[in-house]
Parts: sequence; C-alpha cells; structure tokens
Amino acid sequence: MRIESSVTSLSWIPSQAIQGSMKLPFTIGMASFDDPPPDVLDDLAEMAAAGRFRFANDLRAWIEVDDGRIVDSGYAGRGHIAKTTMNLAVAEISLEAMPFPDLQSEPEVGDGWVKFVQTAGGRTGAPAPRTVKHPPFVKIEAPSAWTTLALTLHADGRVEHELLGASPFPRHWIYDADRTLVAKTGLIEYKDWYHKAFGKHSPWGNQDSPAFATAVETALERELSVTMMRPGASPKLKKLSAGKTLVEQGDLGRELFLLLDGVLAVEVDGEVVAELGPGVVLGERALLEGGKRTSTLRAVTKCRVAVAEPDDIAPEALRELREGHRKEHQA
Repeated sequence: MRIESSVTSLSWIPSQAIQGSMKLPFTIGMASFDDPPPDVLDDLAEMAAAGRFRFANDLRAWIEVDDGRIVDSGYAGRGHIAKTTMNLAVAEISLEAMPFPDLQSEPEVGDGWVKFVQTAGGRTGAPAPRTVKHPPFVKIEAPSAWTTLALTLHADGRVEHELLGASPFPRHWIYDADRTLVAKTGLIEYKDWYHKAFGKHSPWGNQDSPAFATAVETALERELSVTMMRPGASPKLKKLSAGKTLVEQGDLGRELFLLLDGVLAVEVDGEVVAELGPGVVLGERALLEGGKRTSTLRAVTKCRVAVAEPDDIAPEALRELREGHRKEHQA
C-alpha cells in the first residue's frame, strides 16, 4: 500500500512589509506588493505564471507499506519560482528569477515512520545593489529567500508536517495535504534579511534561520484586514518591542487592532490563553461590551499593529468576530 502526502509553503510580499527608505521602489511604482494568496491552493505552475507568489516549496513524499512495515519511500515534489515584474517609465518588464537547487535530505527512517526534509527557494531577478555585513560587503543581486519543510509519514496513515526554517523575508504561508492554509510565519525581518541573506548565510551554505509559525486567522479577519488597510484608509501604526503591552485587561478603550507583523499573547487574569500571528483583528469585545478590555495583549516578538476606529467596521462584523474569538479561547 502506498501512502502519499504533502506540505507546501508560499512566499509573498504583503503591504506594509517594508519600511523606511527601502520602500522607495514600491512607493514610486517600480516594484509592487503582492495580493494575499488564496485560502486553498490552485495549480502551482499556473499561479507562478500569473505572478501570484514569489517562491513555493512543494514537499511531496510517499512510503510503501507491506504488512505494516515500510519497505520503500521517496520524494515527489519540488520548488517553484515566479518571474519578477518591474514597472519602468517606458515599459513593464519581467525578469527571470534564479531558483536554487532543491535540497532534499536522505529520508530519516524510524520505527513505523519516515521523515522527509526539503528546502526550496532562490532569489528574484531584480537587482538589489546594497552594502552587506559580510565579504564582499557590496552585492548587486537580490538576497536569498527560502523555506525548509519537514513531512513525516507513518505506516498507520498518520501525517505530520513542520516548518523547520525560513528566510526572515518575505511572508511564508503553509498549506497542508488538502492544499488548505493552516499556518504562517509570524515575523518579517526585512532589514536583517536584506543585508545578510546570501552565500553561506543560507541553507545552500549550511546555515538556516529559525521560523516562528502561528495558526491562521479566520476568513472574516482577512476580509476585515482588507477593509482596514484599503486604499485611502489611514490607520495609525504602532510598534511594540518584545514584552511590551498593547492593552491591559480592564483598561478603557475603543480602538480596533490589526496585527500586521509579529506575535501577540492574549492573557486573561494573568494566564496566556492564545498566541496570535499576523492578520488577526483584536479589540472588538471592548467596543461591544461596555468599553473595557477583556484581556491583556502582550508582544511575544516585536510587533507592528494598525489601529482603527470602531466606525471603520460594521457592527454585525464585530459581533461575528467576537463569537469566533470566544470559541477559540475556550478551546
């Protein structure tokens, strides 16, 4: 009997992912941010051709099971990379990206299971002249981007997947064997990536970067985030360093919060009941339940938060959001 499964990462550049002077090519229209990928994956080759992501790591694997014993195994997936589109004054041009060879570890065989590990990535075709922190101290080509995924197949049919590592930029979304979005990286470190991620400072030089994966927000929250960050909207942006508090339980407040980057802990009566990643919308209960914060929100990592006014969101959407959060925190 053959057992097959997969785990896939899509890497893309969300709005607000780049700050300061490094945002200039995006501000003047030479480069563009990406639309969020779908909740359920389409054909990866077609998505790459349409420029719907920057990189994809499609780890697929199989095992052959005979009378409860694993007798054979192998990889079946690969990496994908999309072209880079640049808008110049005279024309729009597409630049071929540079894929790196997929790194597939020798399958690790245990008692009734096999673990597969695959790294995929590369660099975009757009030049990125910059100073870097290691020799040769000046680079022209873009930094490297990647993810490292693990997939464990069991003889009894169980499947486990894990994000082992990833480049600090861009955002990486993780999809399960049903091609459904299940996790995403919590923190983007653009400046660090821009000046360090090349050569030996990547898996192709035997150096990976750890990745903090968080559960995904709801479809409603994704809709609300688009509303809060729509063109013409001007939410206040707030930065928190790790350990700092966004709001305290019991405080009065009427702002609504959209976590753009980082990981926030939700604490109730001093106990952490959830850790949430980018895309979550928070603060609705104070708006609907008398104006007092019902939990403390504390930064696990450094965070960037968009702050919106209650009038920006329809009351029925706030009520639906509250019910969803109640169920999550009771689970």
